[in-house]
Amino acid sequence: MRALLAALALTLSAHAADWPMHRGGPQLQGRTDMPAPEKPDLVWTFAAGKPIKGGAAIVAGRVFVGDDDGIVHAVEFATGKELWKFKTEASIEATPLVLNGVVYIGSSDGNEYALEADSGKLKWKYTTDDKVLGGANHTKNPNGEGEWLLIGSYDTNLHCVDAATGKAVWKHATDNYINGSPALFSTGEIVFGGCDSYIHVIQLADGKESRQIESDAYIASSVAVMEGLGYVGNYGNLVVAFDPKSGDVKWKYRDRNFPYFSSAAVTTDRVVVGCRDKRLHCLDRATGKAVWTFQTRGEVDSSPVICGDGIVVGSADGRLYCVNLADGKQRWAYEIGAPVTASPAAADGLVIVGAEDGNLYAIGKPATPAKP
Repeated sequence: MRALLAALALTLSAHAADWPMHRGGPQLQGRTDMPAPEKPDLVWTFAAGKPIKGGAAIVAGRVFVGDDDGIVHAVEFATGKELWKFKTEASIEATPLVLNGVVYIGSSDGNEYALEADSGKLKWKYTTDDKVLGGANHTKNPNGEGEWLLIGSYDTNLHCVDAATGKAVWKHATDNYINGSPALFSTGEIVFGGCDSYIHVIQLADGKESRQIESDAYIASSVAVMEGLGYVGNYGNLVVAFDPKSGDVKWKYRDRNFPYFSSAAVTTDRVVVGCRDKRLHCLDRATGKAVWTFQTRGEVDSSPVICGDGIVVGSADGRLYCVNLADGKQRWAYEIGAPVTASPAAADGLVIVGAEDGNLYAIGKPATPAKP
């Protein structure tokens, strides 16, 4: 167990200058120390041509993202120039995971693909029995050798797959679709919400279920983990804080009767989540009491990203917003003109986000000057 916990501690740390996966790291906290851009300066756009509904990953000077045509795009971080593309057989909503020079991404065609990050060449594909809409997570094999991927599917299973070979390690069956990404706890367990209305806590070593926690409605978003507790919104108009070790629900937040499809971002004292009531909600992490709300003009399915003392989030009203973490006051809004349901990614001075107009936007001021 000591070796497992040491491996997990290494897994849960992330390179500050990268955004390698959904919500930035294996605990799905949706935050970075990078300050939010002071102004919404457009550095570049990349025309994918089809709506972009999933988040991007940023690693080693490259941006990776999928689109509604089922194409995985790799573009240069500094310029937005396309480097390569790879075609799957159906639309992509999953955020890529980039690990050890490989891009792992799920598709609505039911496959998880492993592509060489430098070239886009297919290494392997792993087939589930239905679409894969959530981004994969990763962890060290409990024996400390190699990496395992954790993949949710609409075939109702959580799949554990060897990252090097694409071979199945184990799978765990639930009673309905798995839409979000699974999160990792430092206890050697995995937690995720399902469309069966349960929060599932699974043992990493063998995929056996430790416990279920009733959430009262189906869960389309991903659980965020902070200091041993989990936070997630559901379709029953609730945000829930829970202890995965005991199964206890610590608090429930309900405001208006609108569902939460956005995944929460968390800090040591705040939980921030978008809602279909067209608002961004900031809650006290200890009590679940509302601290502030921020009003947009459209549903907020985009998952917010906390950048230092600011928050960046998209809205169906066609704007990307930046607001203060402390009080929810607007700093700026960038007019895209098409719904932004994708979650932003943030690294090295830029916020990268796709929109339903088929474009990928780089906004901010790069820490490294763009190439001429």
